[in-house]
Amino acid sequence: MGKANWIDRAILDKIMREAKKNGAPVFRIDGFTKGDKFKSLVFTILSARTKDETTLKACEKLFSRVKGPWELAGMKKREVAKLIYGVGFYRQKAGYLIDMANRLVYDFDAKVPSDFEKLMKLPGVGRKTANVVLAHAFGKDAIGVDVHVHRISNRLGILRTKKPEKTEERLKLIVPKRLWKHLNIALVGHGQTTCLPKVPLCSGCVIRWYCKRIGVKKSA
Repeated sequence: MGKANWIDRAILDKIMREAKKNGAPVFRIDGFTKGDKFKSLVFTILSARTKDETTLKACEKLFSRVKGPWELAGMKKREVAKLIYGVGFYRQKAGYLIDMANRLVYDFDAKVPSDFEKLMKLPGVGRKTANVVLAHAFGKDAIGVDVHVHRISNRLGILRTKKPEKTEERLKLIVPKRLWKHLNIALVGHGQTTCLPKVPLCSGCVIRWYCKRIGVKKSA
């Protein structure tokens, strides 16, 4: 596939403005994290296979009880599971959070590392989580590929991949590096409000002129 020459900051900003206007939940995350890197990490771990609205509610409950890694590291799994109930695989994630907090406390001086490989060593952290945290908590050039980014990139026709890892790999080749950290939030917001999984709202899409609508059988 060739370069996605139409992808520039103005286009991504246009996508984000439209998504904000349409109330995309992803833009409420900053209001919760407020630059707190630990909150960003916890939110991203919990967000896997869970809607952002549900994740936000779970995080608010959790952080009404804890302020940082030390408190979370000392909690019982059943306590954490009760607080985050509602997110996908909440019992498993409760264990991940406690183990992750302990690793931060004992290996990283209770601070979230800003290095990809170190983040990947934390329980519950995969490539998507590590990249999202690097981009949104640290402002680094990284592309977090979740279901929205994977689906929309293929639907647009700028690449053809079956796995998120390959999507990340291809996007890094065709998207200018200066835009990497903006891509996830733009496409997530777009996916939450317009480029829906089953019946995308193509008639109101601000980038419909660039989209090949790969795999779209029905739209509104």
